[in-house]
Amino acid sequence: MRQLEAELILDAHAVLAEGPHWDADSMRLIWVNITPGEIHWFDPESRKDSMVIVETTVGAAIPREAGGLILAVADGFAVLDDNGVFASFADVESGVTANRMNDGKCDSRGRFWAGTMDLKQEKAGGALYRLGVDRQVDRIVSEVTISNGLGWSLDDKLMYYIDSTPGHVDAFDFGPADGSISNRRTLVEIDDDEGLPDGMTVDSEGYLWVAIYGAGTVRRFDPDGVPDMEIKLPVNNVTSCAFGGKDLGDLYITTAAQFMSDEDLRKQPHAGGIYRARPGPTGLPAHRFRG
Repeated sequence: MRQLEAELILDAHAVLAEGPHWDADSMRLIWVNITPGEIHWFDPESRKDSMVIVETTVGAAIPREAGGLILAVADGFAVLDDNGVFASFADVESGVTANRMNDGKCDSRGRFWAGTMDLKQEKAGGALYRLGVDRQVDRIVSEVTISNGLGWSLDDKLMYYIDSTPGHVDAFDFGPADGSISNRRTLVEIDDDEGLPDGMTVDSEGYLWVAIYGAGTVRRFDPDGVPDMEIKLPVNNVTSCAFGGKDLGDLYITTAAQFMSDEDLRKQPHAGGIYRARPGPTGLPAHRFRG
């Protein structure tokens, strides 16, 4: 298996950097620092990183076609408009204080998928939700421990999904017209001693790139789940990845410093940073929320 290394491009010292999304209009990387409620815009050309803070955790932030961002926040969905005004509109788990929203992504029809996780990462009390362009929320997958990476096959007939604690990357048959999923099966299984599968993206060849939290790697798998390439990082807690840049050939990788001891941080001083690699394969344009 071919191995590459990633370079540090933003020494962010984030607690839990996640949700990288390349915004082709502004040529910036949108990413979140989940627990402090930070939404960031990083310009790779100038190396400038700007930020707004909302008074809740933010698991994902995706551009809207109507302007601003759609957000997966602590207990549901919200919008941040172009003037920085925050408005929550769907409290899908407002009564479940043991959970919070985590990773999210839009499908080809502009629906926003995002799920919840158990804060103690012990119980399968979370779920994966689908937010329609009409802002209707549907609970699609139940008994989730840590709802994480999402992606779709090139022909839009499969949806890939990660619930981190079981260590699986699963595939569903996907109906793009109505956003239906069925026939769940395991595509990739990560052993417990290797770490946990976290965020994910799909490249222009239909291969999956999976961040392995705890292992300091992002691994590329072919559509049958066979490992093909690995990117090594100097920090263990790798959270997610997304392609960006002018040619969509830059793989941006987010990392975390959460739960690390002082000794760990001395050994990994750039934990929580944003990294970049140019692996050869390129990515696909990211979808916006159409609601």
